Amino acid sequence: MPTTATTLEKKKTTLFLVLSGIFLANALLAELIGVKIFSGEALLGLPGAQLNILGSKLDFNLTAGVIIWPVVFVTTDIINEYFGKQGVKKVSILTVLLILYAFLVITIVTGLPPAKFWVELNSTDPQGNPFNIDFAFNSIYRQGLGIIIGSVVAFLISQLLDASVFHWLRKYTGSKKIWLRATGSTLVSQLIDSLVVLFVAFYLFGNWSMELVLSVAAINYIYKFCIAILLTPVLYLAHYLIDSYLGHHNADVLIENAAVESET
Repeated sequence: MPTTATTLEKKKTTLFLVLSGIFLANALLAELIGVKIFSGEALLGLPGAQLNILGSKLDFNLTAGVIIWPVVFVTTDIINEYFGKQGVKKVSILTVLLILYAFLVITIVTGLPPAKFWVELNSTDPQGNPFNIDFAFNSIYRQGLGIIIGSVVAFLISQLLDASVFHWLRKYTGSKKIWLRATGSTLVSQLIDSLVVLFVAFYLFGNWSMELVLSVAAINYIYKFCIAILLTPVLYLAHYLIDSYLGHHNADVLIENAAVESET
């Protein structure tokens, strides 16, 4: 049975809402959990890599946010494919506003005086060691101004760059080679993201040297490069599911319209 125009519009709206929800949730979560730094080598039971980059010997110590950030990579490319640069721009700006709102709420909440009984009930950890739950709560959720500004600026620049590179590559690939435009745009945008967030947060607002910024950015980018390649099958699976949901003809029309609108 052919899909009516009204039904198709409803499906398009539902698709955009679902993709935007996935994008927003994971971007916001990545910002909140990013305060934890974990050892990639320890996770795999390996010794520290001690890579010599620009004179610094570094291990793969990564922010916990990178665990779910790949979901944002994939979702960005899918929104780009079906809704164009304007779709990416809308959801990216909305995400930045919500991240800033979240940090505003966190700043207010962490400034509230703790209830005495709450502090007393949680005054020791399971081993009986002294524990200040209010201090722990504030330490986990509150982030420095430099980190907030750096992450937001890097996020917005990288997302808009991703959208532009994606459609620039599409001019040469047409509807084929999804992996090339998706992976290519991600690799370019995440190179900028890795540099900008560290430069703003720790060079402009902190005390890092430029050599350290570049060294740590390189470690982060190596990880993102590998993940972008490994996620290619996920991207094709997402396309298959969306095309089946919309109908292959309708999906092709939506993709072509997104490409045309992105070039204007």
